[in-house]
Amino acid sequence: MIEAGEKAPDFTLPDQDENEVTLSELRGEPVVLYFYPRADTPGCTTQACGVRDHRLDYERAGARVIGVSPDPVSALKKFADKHSLDFTLLADAGHSVCELYGVWREKNMYGSMRGRAAAEGEARPVSRRGAQRATFVIDPAGTIAKVFPKVSPKTHDELMLKALVELEPAS
Repeated sequence: MIEAGEKAPDFTLPDQDENEVTLSELRGEPVVLYFYPRADTPGCTTQACGVRDHRLDYERAGARVIGVSPDPVSALKKFADKHSLDFTLLADAGHSVCELYGVWREKNMYGSMRGRAAAEGEARPVSRRGAQRATFVIDPAGTIAKVFPKVSPKTHDELMLKALVELEPAS
């Protein structure tokens, strides 16, 4: 996973409206770059609606919030429209940016039943790869200022807004 103090790896991805967004073009303002597993699931919806509900707080901090998931553009558009999300969601369908930031990980899904376990009525962990919920606060110069590797959807905004305040130079 990318660490604080490193230059944020640049990328270009399509947003929910099929517009290309390039990270390096956002220099000059702080960016809250958050990765989430899948649009319109309970945790991801809680997190995204939290960002939406704190829009004015992020604006006051001068920050741009960008959510990234391995979903296709069509799923992000549906998610944004359904929940009135007024910030940028990026489609990393090939998960190359997730890999670049080190959030594409092996995940265990307990309770899933496949193969012999299903035939025997036993729930065993099923392993698959997916995006880990993680957030990176990027300073105006394009450097990773803070890394939150396993943020909770319910406390995400509180942590990010505090981190953005800490970015502001003392006057």
